[in-house]
Amino acid sequence: MKTASAPHRKIIVIGAASGAGAPDAATAEGPDALRQYRVFHDTPLQHVEWDAILRVPREAQDTPLHAVAALGERLAAEVEAVLRAGNFPLVVGGDHSCAIGTWGGVHRALADRGPIGLIWIDAHMDSHTFATTPSGQIHGMPLASLLGHGDAALTTIDGPEAKLRSEHVCLIGVRSYEAGEAALLHRLGVRVFEMDEVRRRGLADVFNEALALVRRGTAGFGVSVDLDALDPAEEPGVGTPVPGGLTRAELADALSRLRGDPGFVAMEIVEYNPRRDRGHTTADAAGALLGAITPL
Repeated sequence: MKTASAPHRKIIVIGAASGAGAPDAATAEGPDALRQYRVFHDTPLQHVEWDAILRVPREAQDTPLHAVAALGERLAAEVEAVLRAGNFPLVVGGDHSCAIGTWGGVHRALADRGPIGLIWIDAHMDSHTFATTPSGQIHGMPLASLLGHGDAALTTIDGPEAKLRSEHVCLIGVRSYEAGEAALLHRLGVRVFEMDEVRRRGLADVFNEALALVRRGTAGFGVSVDLDALDPAEEPGVGTPVPGGLTRAELADALSRLRGDPGFVAMEIVEYNPRRDRGHTTADAAGALLGAITPL
């Protein structure tokens, strides 16, 4: 597989119109809106190309569980194909339940080389199962599912094995969670950088530690960005806003360290809700985060 630093390696944008996993299904409109707004542009050294926007098959729209599983299978196959073609997949959601498909596809593409690392940037832990969730919403479960915990319909998307190992995963920016999901991550030993720690140490220092963790013993690593990691006072167009988040500038600065890193194999930007945005502000933030990782 070609590395991320190869000049001819294209960024392929895959839309995941996932809304069934969230209480506000308008997140499913996010990929179409971002494509319409043209926030992802080519740079002089990097070609950016939109692929398909994947949608839930009609026959799977009967329940949220069926919808998430069906879209996840389609997304995993598309991500795997992009990676095997030597390109860089950027998945754009949609609610965060699509992450099960995104990182399942990355896992499958790199399985013969080793495990994958993942930096999960989010206001939430997204590590519930149906046994612990107070809301029943599947967008609060993808990380637990990727770690092999939860309903079999979710954990077996793109294969029965866990897609992530706890020692290769960390979360950044967490500031809203429930006891059940926190207990699972604590038991598994997943490193969680809550927002208080980020503010105390600075994002640059935290990001350094996160990178060391996801690089150690892995075949490659990715980044999953839930736009609600950003402060809604600045970026209102998200599915589940939580006050006190990161600024666009500081997150873009941290991500810029990934330019040309051959171990950086995929990225995901999710939970854009165009109905809550103001003047495409949060859409522009999504574009700025992609711009941060692309060569100038």
